Amino acid sequence: MLYEGLKLASRLAIRLLCREIRVNNPAILGLKGPVLLAANHPNSFLDSILLDTLFNEPVWALARGDAFHKKWHARLLRALRIFPVYRTSEGVENLHVNYQTFDNCVALFKQNQIVTIYSEALCVNEWHLRNLKKGTARLAIQAWEAGVPLTVLPVGINYSSFRIIGKNVHINFGEPITAARVPLSKSDGHRHLHFNQCLQEELKKLVYEIAPTDTNRLTQLLESPVSKIEKIILFPFARIGQLIHWPLHYPLQKFTLQKFGKTGHYDSVLSALLLLSYPVYLLLIVVLLWILGISLLLALLIVASFPLLAWSHIRTKKQFDFQ
Repeated sequence: MLYEGLKLASRLAIRLLCREIRVNNPAILGLKGPVLLAANHPNSFLDSILLDTLFNEPVWALARGDAFHKKWHARLLRALRIFPVYRTSEGVENLHVNYQTFDNCVALFKQNQIVTIYSEALCVNEWHLRNLKKGTARLAIQAWEAGVPLTVLPVGINYSSFRIIGKNVHINFGEPITAARVPLSKSDGHRHLHFNQCLQEELKKLVYEIAPTDTNRLTQLLESPVSKIEKIILFPFARIGQLIHWPLHYPLQKFTLQKFGKTGHYDSVLSALLLLSYPVYLLLIVVLLWILGISLLLALLIVASFPLLAWSHIRTKKQFDFQ
């Protein structure tokens, strides 16, 4: 129930968190498994929120193992359909957990499920594809050897900003990789290398390569122009939307900057806090209006306009950090 509820809330909120989401092949979002989404990892758990929200079917995900150290964290993450994977840097004594996670994933593939793995293994806020680790190859080959007709689907996730609410996101799907493309009869080292070469070649076509200082290329690839007429029409609603959402956005932004501003998790944490707190904020406004003597029906009608006002602000605000 928790997973289903958050997926529904995310679908309602995602157009406020992201100004534009462009998918190069929208038909893929209706796919059923067994599918392994092999993605780059530029923006922490916001990457998973986006993929999970966009796909019609449930999407399981793999996340860094150190997030599971506390028992209540582990219970929560598993309720959200997230499994742990450990890197050597997180303790070799934990690597045995990866075998159980991969077994769980293969069992899911046998039930025609979808799983996301981040093939770079580490989140970095950048427009760049890093070298791939072996985890994706190991999981895919384990599934193929178990007789699962798994499809590995390369996914490139590209953001216009890692600091702005209301960013543009381009999600690019590449050519599927199946068992036919990998020499399964060869040694582990040979087939892992061959798989990673195939996946790296596909992801290079999907992940934008942009230097941090190359604002022209960033604008060229990820800007979503708004006409002057639209800006003029939306301007008064955008300013009202900015004002009435300031009491929610400002303290959450300040808190997140303090705690996560120097990490790669800032954008994801702020987005998640806004997603979870927004319904509560709207409810509080309804209660406040009712206390001030406005009828409950009128209060609900007023507050129902808030998301549209927020959307107006998102549509007209700056799209890049340097603007």
